[in-house]
Amino acid sequence: MTEEPQDHERDHEAPRHPGARPSVHFALFLATLASLFLTGALQVYPESEAFSWRGLVRHLPAGWTFAVPMMSILVCHEFGHYFAARWHGVPASLPYFIPLPFLSPFGTMGAVISMPERIRSRNALLDIGAAGPLAGLIVAIPVLAIGLAQSPIVRPSGGWVEGQSIFYFALKRVILGPIPAGHDVLLNPTAFAGWAGLFVTVLNLLPVAQLDGGHIGYALFGRHQNALARVIHATLPVVFLYNLITFRTFEPGMIWLVWFVLLALLMRATGGNHPPTESDTEALTPGRRAIGVLCLILFAVLFMPTPMREADKSNVRDAASVEQAK
Repeated sequence: MTEEPQDHERDHEAPRHPGARPSVHFALFLATLASLFLTGALQVYPESEAFSWRGLVRHLPAGWTFAVPMMSILVCHEFGHYFAARWHGVPASLPYFIPLPFLSPFGTMGAVISMPERIRSRNALLDIGAAGPLAGLIVAIPVLAIGLAQSPIVRPSGGWVEGQSIFYFALKRVILGPIPAGHDVLLNPTAFAGWAGLFVTVLNLLPVAQLDGGHIGYALFGRHQNALARVIHATLPVVFLYNLITFRTFEPGMIWLVWFVLLALLMRATGGNHPPTESDTEALTPGRRAIGVLCLILFAVLFMPTPMREADKSNVRDAASVEQAK
């Protein structure tokens, strides 16, 4: 929890964001929710049943096991930013949710909130930047834990394997115990929504440009954050090359190359550096500094070098041979 800002830092009567149109936000919310139900329906679609659009529609209601937890994570993340901005008197728009059915494994590209380029103080910037990821994780972690407890441990027979992070590996060990060699957890839709929440959070916590991590970094380090952001940004192609060399295919690390290009375009559009606050010389309060450091630690333990990869069937064959030998 952040410390309560001083009276001069906040304005509960924050002005409405110019150009606010609630009908647009609501329509995008409904479109994204529909996209998430489609994505959830695809996840529960029986393999034994030939795919058809009529069948997909029939399975739509069952898609709630992914759609509801995923939308809950997104809503909490975005409204964490929104309420923190309003607390500080910053005119912020409602979230613009972005539906992306069939083209994204999550059914969405998340959401964005429009705010002024310059924030009043580093304390306000920290609050606004950190509120979203922390609020989203408050939902994503229990969603993932509940989903993991209901997910079976199987011998992979193909398909894609979700990425590992320090936190995700530890949570699996706590909930499921040791997983036998040649086996892995098969995420049910709820667990996949929780895992997706972790991955979306780590993308936002990258300390680059005007991502949440960029705001947090600038609040902590001031103008030194601009040099740090360039270094972090330059490492993304390196992570892509690591995956390319390791797995000899583009798909496992492609997200980092795509993210590198998108962030490069964003940095170019905004002048390359994070906009200064209106009072850069103001020091962070101790509580906010602790929250900023916590967010950096969360980025480290949530980071997934290989977000998704194809199941290694050779390991499955090796494990089967060992069992037959026994």
